[in-house]
Amino acid sequence: DAGEAERLATALKALADPARLRLLSLIQAQPSGEACVCHLTEPLGLSQPTVSHHLKVLREAGLVEREQRGNWAYFRVVHAPLAALRELLV
Repeated sequence: DAGEAERLATALKALADPARLRLLSLIQAQPSGEACVCHLTEPLGLSQPTVSHHLKVLREAGLVEREQRGNWAYFRVVHAPLAALRELLV
């Protein structure tokens, strides 16, 4: 349907950036399945505002969820959209 196609296109656009692909991988690789922005800047070699921007794009595409804890935001991967993309592509 048109709505599903639009959601998948938005997800693909969000994943078209290498930094965002790395962010998803880094978050997923955490033992807890979630990561704080503060732990993602160094592995990417990007500033906190830049990482936050990339995470916002991923969140708006429905690929990650955000939870505020005190001063820090924690992110976890949302698997359903990725599974839908996989089904579309294979």
